[in-house]
Amino acid sequence: QVQLAESGGGQVQAGGSLRLSCAASGRTFLRNAMGWFRQIPGKEREFVAGLSWSDGNTWYADSVKGRFTISGDNAGNTVYLQMGSLNPEDTAVYYCVAGVVRGSRSANAYAFWGQGTQVTVSS
Repeated sequence: QVQLAESGGGQVQAGGSLRLSCAASGRTFLRNAMGWFRQIPGKEREFVAGLSWSDGNTWYADSVKGRFTISGDNAGNTVYLQMGSLNPEDTAVYYCVAGVVRGSRSANAYAFWGQGTQVTVSS
């Protein structure tokens, strides 16, 4: 079993920055790949960024590449999402996710989801 807890959400102005954190616990094998999805009303959940603990690879959605950076701590228990150059389109509930297969941008690949944290970007 894996538990994920997001934090760091909030309200920022367009052009600003925000850092999200995800504290993970539980079986390491089940959370080899971790990352972030987001969802806004009227739209389907979308992949944001991913990280593989086993090889250190990271991957991003085209919409955030160059603006967002995903990273992890040395212990392999916390994943961060540093968000910069935020715009109103980034407003969403952000979910920390964990799974087994690395490199996936599909929600189906991630078996474990956090409760989500709201990010609101004002114009």
